[in-house]
Amino acid sequence: MPLDAFEILRARGMVEWCSAPERLREVMREGMTTIYIGFDPTADSLHVGHLIPIMALAWIQRCGHRPVALAGGGTGLIGDPSGKSRERNLITLAAVRENIEGVRPQLAHFLDFDCGENSAILVNNYDWLSKFSFLDVLRDIGKHFSVNALIAREYVRSRLEDPDKSISYTEFSYVLLQSMDFKYLYETYGCRLQMGGNDQQGNLIAGVDYVRKTTGGEVFGLTQPLLLTSSGTKFGKTEDGAVWLDPKRTSPYRFYQFWINSDDRDAERLLKLFTFLSLEEIASVTAEHGKNPGARTAQRRLAFEATRIVHGEDTVRSVVAASEVLFGSQPLSEVGEDVLDLLKEEMPFTALSLPLPVAVADVLVSAGACESKGEAKRLIRQGGVSVNETRVEDEGGAVGREELLYGRYLFIRLGRKRFHLAEVRLAEASLAESR
Repeated sequence: MPLDAFEILRARGMVEWCSAPERLREVMREGMTTIYIGFDPTADSLHVGHLIPIMALAWIQRCGHRPVALAGGGTGLIGDPSGKSRERNLITLAAVRENIEGVRPQLAHFLDFDCGENSAILVNNYDWLSKFSFLDVLRDIGKHFSVNALIAREYVRSRLEDPDKSISYTEFSYVLLQSMDFKYLYETYGCRLQMGGNDQQGNLIAGVDYVRKTTGGEVFGLTQPLLLTSSGTKFGKTEDGAVWLDPKRTSPYRFYQFWINSDDRDAERLLKLFTFLSLEEIASVTAEHGKNPGARTAQRRLAFEATRIVHGEDTVRSVVAASEVLFGSQPLSEVGEDVLDLLKEEMPFTALSLPLPVAVADVLVSAGACESKGEAKRLIRQGGVSVNETRVEDEGGAVGREELLYGRYLFIRLGRKRFHLAEVRLAEASLAESR
């Protein structure tokens, strides 16, 4: 018998609402249940805001059930109006297909697509929605949806009342398409449960009703919370925008720092939602954190686990080392070249072509760390400059080839909080000397 997946989701804070919780729990206890979430591929990457339903799918699979990830190749052409105050910009079919290919490998970090009976499935609803004619939709599907009920929805009503935020027939019809998805997955894969964020509750209720009316089948809807931080801001947003899973959009280092910077008040809840740690281990981490909140034990564990899941073991260890180098708790002598390669994407960096040996003051000016040699020498006299963790004592001091880390890097620290990384490529004078 599968583990009690519903109880696991509830205990980890992943159940906000369910259409029939006790009956769903019975169904899931009876045997393997097929469950799906949908996402509209409006970008070529998922972001942190997608993670709660994806983590819920991952837990469900770990409990022996079958997860289905539905890429909205069809619905993505329309755009879900739920929770939106304005009309979405429509995207092309080619862009949707490209975005789905970008998301596919990211899902593999959470779901196993080759583990036997409960292997995860990735489907694209364009494959079936594109086969319906407009007349089919009006005659066979539209008749099951009450316009009165649709207009009563808060987000529809608010946009109808404001002429500057009107809702088009295109977006108004979105709920029909999502309900058609549920019916297709029920009939094709025996899917019994649709999950999504709490802004999807209306769509889930409509889908449950549509499947019941047209097939007599018993299906369910379940929502996860739309997460707000303790300060009331939407979780997953920063000053730079969304926190993406794609390392080209949000680097692993910045991804790690996002979690490190989470509020103490949110740490336990985030550990439950975004890691696979047991509740017992989370309680232990939280208790340890409480003894010395300044050490940020909970945030460090959260950041490590979340980054490891998304970016892998090797990457997270390099990221942790890079973070500790910048914050002074890890000596440069103990980190590998990969850490410096990572750091040059996260701090002021300059590639230099210089003859060696070269005066430290000249390096600081050439790298842009100081505006003039006078400023550089003054900082050196004040004891505020170190190169590769060695304080520069002499304002006329120089660095040679032997000082280069891995034959090419100089890690410059100015004061406590200013850093600069220089990659030195030997100029002709140095090359001639070496011969």
